[in-house]
Amino acid sequence: MELLKQLCGIHAPAGSEAPLTDFVLNYIQANKKGWKVHPEIFHGDGFQDCIVLVFGKPKTAIFAHLDSIGFTVKYDNEIVKIGGPVTKDGIELIGEDSQGKIDSKITVKEDENSAKTFHLVDRPIDRGTTLTFKPNFREGEDFVQCCYMDNRLGVWNALQVAETLEDGIICFSCWEEHGGGSVGYLAKFIYEKYGVKQALISDITWVTKGVKHGEGVAISMRDSGLPRRSYVNKIIGLAKESGIPIQLEVENAGGSDGNALQRSPYPFDWCFIGAPEDNVHSPDEKVHKKDIEAMVALYQYLMKNL
Repeated sequence: MELLKQLCGIHAPAGSEAPLTDFVLNYIQANKKGWKVHPEIFHGDGFQDCIVLVFGKPKTAIFAHLDSIGFTVKYDNEIVKIGGPVTKDGIELIGEDSQGKIDSKITVKEDENSAKTFHLVDRPIDRGTTLTFKPNFREGEDFVQCCYMDNRLGVWNALQVAETLEDGIICFSCWEEHGGGSVGYLAKFIYEKYGVKQALISDITWVTKGVKHGEGVAISMRDSGLPRRSYVNKIIGLAKESGIPIQLEVENAGGSDGNALQRSPYPFDWCFIGAPEDNVHSPDEKVHKKDIEAMVALYQYLMKNL
C-alpha cells in the first residue's frame, strides 16, 4: 500500500493536477521495465496534464481521473470549494503560496444571509492559492483510510492493471471533480487513432444501503448517467463467470468520466466499476481491502475478456 499512501499525499485538486501527473509519469518510467508490455506514452502538447498509455492492440480503455476536491483561497482568507468537499470546523488544510507552506484549519462563520466557510491562519494567504485536506494515511487489518481515496485508489488500480496488461488503453484524465473537460478530447484521440469505443471507469463509489464494505467491487448499472444496458449486462455476465466478488449498484445521482463519455460525439460504451468507500469527500475516506482486491482482479479479467 506504499504507492497508494504516496498518491494520497500529493496536493492535486482540480486545476492543479500537474504534481500528481508528474508523479505518475515518473512512476511509469521507473516501473514499466517490469511490465508485461511496454506502453506507448502520450502526454504534453494536446493532452494538457492528462496521460494516455497504449498497450498492444487495444479494444477497451480504462479511465481514471487524477484530480481531487479541495479549496481555492478567495478574499480575506475566505475559501471556495473545488468540487464537493466536507466543510466542518477543525478540518486541517495544507498548501503553499509565495510566503511558504500553509498548515491551517477550517472554521465556519455564519452571517445573516448565508453560511460562509473560512480557514484560519495567522497570516494573509495569496488569492488563488489551492488548499487540500491534510493527509493521514491509516492501514489496518481490513481497511485503508485517508483523504483522496477518491480517486487516488482509482489511479492506483489502473497502475496495478498496467503491470500485466497486454492489450488496452489507460487514460489518466483531469477535472472530473469540477465538471470534466478532458475526457472529450481523450475520447476523440483513442477513438480516431485506435478505434476503441468501450470503456471502464476506474473510480470509487459510495457505501449505501445497497452497497456494503467487504462484499465486493461495485458495478454501477446507472447513476446520473445511463450506460447502454447491453454493455452493462455483458460486464455483469463476465464478472459472474470470473467468480470475483461483485455488488450491483443502482443510483440516480453521482457520476464520473462515464458521463463525459456519454456526452461526447463518439459512440462509447462505458461502465463505472469501483470499490465502495465511506466518509465520502472528507479527510477520512475508508475502503475495505477485500473490495480493493476485487477491483483489481475484475479489471484484469475484463481487460482480457471484453
